[in-house]
Amino acid sequence: MLIIVWILNAVALLAVAYLLPGIALASFWSAMVAALVLGLLNTLVKPVLILLTLPITIVTMGLFLLVLNALVFWLAGSLFRGFQVDGFWWAVAGAILYSLISALFSMLLYQS
Repeated sequence: MLIIVWILNAVALLAVAYLLPGIALASFWSAMVAALVLGLLNTLVKPVLILLTLPITIVTMGLFLLVLNALVFWLAGSLFRGFQVDGFWWAVAGAILYSLISALFSMLLYQS
């Protein structure tokens, strides 16, 4: 099941790259690696960032989490050459769209 989710996340990244001109992927295999990098960053780095920025997240009533999602998305684009994000605002749009598409795929996958 984990491999299916990984492939669906790669497809979601391909869809984001297709829909947004500021985000580029070299190939499907680049999308697979980028999905893996993004998953690892979301698992290892994002909880630390959430903990460190908890006061500002509380003050903004959770809206700062959008900024954190964008920063993690942008960091994934910086760490892997096959996945390119052209700036912060493209990272914001890409993170939102990626979240929506992967949530849709998860709903379809787990609807049984």
